[in-house]
Amino acid sequence: MVSININQNSFPTILAGSMDRHVTSSFQIPAGSFGMFIMITLAIWLALYDRLILPLASRIKGRPVRLGVKMRMGLGIFFSCLAMIVSGIVEHIRRKKALDQGFGNNPQGVIDMSAMWLIPQHSLNGLAEALNALGQTEFFYSELPRSMSSIAASLFGLGMAVALLLASLIVTIVEHATKGEGKESWLSDNINKGHYDKYYWLLAVMTFVNLLYYLVCSWRYGSCEKQRVRNGVELEEKDSENKYQDHLGQL
Repeated sequence: MVSININQNSFPTILAGSMDRHVTSSFQIPAGSFGMFIMITLAIWLALYDRLILPLASRIKGRPVRLGVKMRMGLGIFFSCLAMIVSGIVEHIRRKKALDQGFGNNPQGVIDMSAMWLIPQHSLNGLAEALNALGQTEFFYSELPRSMSSIAASLFGLGMAVALLLASLIVTIVEHATKGEGKESWLSDNINKGHYDKYYWLLAVMTFVNLLYYLVCSWRYGSCEKQRVRNGVELEEKDSENKYQDHLGQL
């Protein structure tokens, strides 16, 4: 669901086009560029996680601290669910303002509401991607045998491809299920008469169910923090992390 939610990028672009995108009186952010906040958040997390967050947490706890891959994947799903909830709330407010300001039949009109309200949902999606995607990749590398490392590198890409297909399928189902005679669908071309807020909340519910399913699967799977004993000293398995870092370097 994390990948499905992130692949809904066309809808925030449409919504941003109907909002005030000015940062200053002479400069405004293009509607299609708001997705950059996903990448900015992802980059900030990657920069701070190893260099600030973990050292600070280790200093506070008085021992080395490290988020396990299953914990990171679970947190990624949680933040993705939160992103959809925030998206629904912001869109509900945007739609109400559009109708109050007389833009019901003018989806191209720019309402008196700052598009900066879209930044939190993009940032939450970026954080979800940073936690879940990188956690998945490290999980595949750590759990699969060394001889299957090439497969591990491909599994995340396969998941993204499936997510794109599922995202299109969900849009098609919602479009047909919510459209009736004389009634606009949730995903109507007229964003002010549609109900994109309800669509986001539907995704939030689906993501929450996905989180519950993940917790059950994680519990049934058991521990994935493999350790090796060498010379009587327990060492965390660093081989998978080294392979993972090499893979990132190749990207």
